[in-house]
Amino acid sequence: MSVPAYRRPESVLIVIYTDGGEFLLLERRRPPGFWQSVTGSLEWGEFADSAARRELVEETGIVQGVLVNLQWTQVYEILPAFGKVYAPGITRNLEHAFSLRLTQRVAVTLSDSEHVQYRWASGFDAVETASSSTNRAVIEQLRF
Repeated sequence: MSVPAYRRPESVLIVIYTDGGEFLLLERRRPPGFWQSVTGSLEWGEFADSAARRELVEETGIVQGVLVNLQWTQVYEILPAFGKVYAPGITRNLEHAFSLRLTQRVAVTLSDSEHVQYRWASGFDAVETASSSTNRAVIEQLRF
């Protein structure tokens, strides 16, 4: 009997912002009050660039703008609230950072299964509101 092979979990983080310095934040359905940029896991065999584009459209419906791979990865501890979706014993995740710059706000169509609301925030407010340290770090780098 063979043991299933588990790969290290990888995800993408896409920070969306406007030329006016506003950042798009989404409130997750679970856990309540968890604010973040667009995020999502890579599917088996998927490259980070493809996952970023897929997650961007799935979570916001946004197809405008140029998606930029920031060539920046961060490893973080998986929060207990999210741990149940990973294989037993998996406690860390490798996150690939992306940005999407827009000239101005665009229409947002949320994924009802994942998010309850969104808001555009100034760079300062986005850093203060984002629930994850890796998300805050990328916003800090992109702030004007």
